[in-house]
Amino acid sequence: MTSHTLNLPVQLQQEAEKLAALQGISLDGFILWAVAEKVATLNQRHDDPAFPQITYVRGASGELAPVLRGTRLRVQTIVIATHKWGLSLNEIANEYDLNEALVNQVLAFYEAHRQEIDTSIATEQIIEAANV
Repeated sequence: MTSHTLNLPVQLQQEAEKLAALQGISLDGFILWAVAEKVATLNQRHDDPAFPQITYVRGASGELAPVLRGTRLRVQTIVIATHKWGLSLNEIANEYDLNEALVNQVLAFYEAHRQEIDTSIATEQIIEAANV
């Protein structure tokens, strides 16, 4: 392993030392863990440049989910509204205070990422069924 000198502000170092002690690890281990977590998070970024209005956020389950940027409205919600509930583009736009062009873009994102979103919908349905 390569060694690096790290100069932390005193207050940050003290906070990191406290948190490391609570975790039962050394400051070096804590810093290594924090950097590894940050690298993993940045590597998980799935934003598709073809769909700048869609971004990914981590949900309550810890899983990343595609949402309409600035709204936290999940793509799968619009997909379900279209496919399961049979709502028209106009009805969806009115229900979620969107314009129809944006609804179309969300559905285009779904077509480009169908397997990922269908898997997420199926997983959520299994979890919901188990909790009934």
